[in-house]
Amino acid sequence: MRRIISKRKIDKSDSILATRKNFYKGIVFLMFFSFAIIFIFGDHGLLKLYNIKNERKIIQKKIAQLREEKEILKNEKSKIENDLDYIEKIAREKYKMVKPGEKIFKVIDN
Repeated sequence: MRRIISKRKIDKSDSILATRKNFYKGIVFLMFFSFAIIFIFGDHGLLKLYNIKNERKIIQKKIAQLREEKEILKNEKSKIENDLDYIEKIAREKYKMVKPGEKIFKVIDN
């Protein structure tokens, strides 16, 4: 009889140990899963980093475009300040100005 009782106690203690092991495995899995979710979707996670890198590329392209535009405007400003022929060209094309004694001919397409 004693053997049966002691065998039951051993079986109970084995099942309790197995239950505890499963419980600890579950807790470790939950912690690992939680850290993985935070690592990917958190405030400083991979998804946020990916979005920031894409935004940075877009901003850098915009900066390069604005620098080119600035250089073009700087060249035009220099021409306006120093080149009399360029000033005359702008006055004629943009503001429809003429020199005294010149006549304007308008061509009408039919």
